[in-house]
Amino acid sequence: MERTRQASTSAADSAVQALPQAVGPKQPAGGASSRGPRPKRGVPEGLWLKCDGCGATIYRKEAEELLNVCPQCDFHWYVSAAKRIEQLLDAGTFDEWDGDLKPADPLGFRDKKPYAERIVAEQKRTGLKDAALTGTGMIRARRVACGVTDSSFIMGSMGSVVGERLTRLVERATAGKLPLIIISASGGGARMHEGILSLMQMAKVSAALARYSQAGGLFISVLTNPTMGGVAASFASLGDLCFAEPRALIGFAGPRTIKATIRVELPKGFQTSEFLLEHGFIDRIVPRKDLKSEIARAIDYCGG
Repeated sequence: MERTRQASTSAADSAVQALPQAVGPKQPAGGASSRGPRPKRGVPEGLWLKCDGCGATIYRKEAEELLNVCPQCDFHWYVSAAKRIEQLLDAGTFDEWDGDLKPADPLGFRDKKPYAERIVAEQKRTGLKDAALTGTGMIRARRVACGVTDSSFIMGSMGSVVGERLTRLVERATAGKLPLIIISASGGGARMHEGILSLMQMAKVSAALARYSQAGGLFISVLTNPTMGGVAASFASLGDLCFAEPRALIGFAGPRTIKATIRVELPKGFQTSEFLLEHGFIDRIVPRKDLKSEIARAIDYCGG
């Protein structure tokens, strides 16, 4: 009996002594353990967006299905000129006009870098020749002339090519008796890099619109965030109907510039779509998802 107890104790001690060798770390011998711990797999970039309106984190695919609108607060994100054309016109109907026009550098302008180099860099970054895209297409089977400005190209400023493309668009709409749609998304006015050649574009486009109006054309202007500067001071404000997206910034000078100049506290919501609708500057606020139907309805109502 005593011999059996002693044998059991010796066996237990041997097992305890052998335990660290059995479960302890093995010396690396060129195998998988020598490469260190496997890195954690992160979330791929670009899957999520942070809403600038409410701060919520939104699944990108969900936002794109809603035409780049936040599902939580209805904030309308920026979309490119090409994407706006895709959202507004019937699929496969867009035919671009004057796509070969490219900006020149008449002043040899240079700030941080030469204007000619800046233009090339912007073209590569955005895929646009300049800050406007024009052409014709169908909206609910209604033929229209359509133009879009894009704030991603030097803030959508109105250079000579932007003015020329919009003027030709208006003139073709006049000749073809087409309803005219221009979607403005420009945070800048005249493009200082082109001096007076840029400044005169406001008058040129406005004069073409006057002739279009005299010919009985229907011009629907759509104001998005932002619509500022010389664009807001010229063609964007001359529509027979002026629609705007919700909470868009619309005006000539920015709120901070105005406040610093006149030294007066500005009203709440100053220069937003809602404020301007209340004061009669625009005709209707139209969410992006309803814009196509609203334009088609307006064309029918006006006999277009």
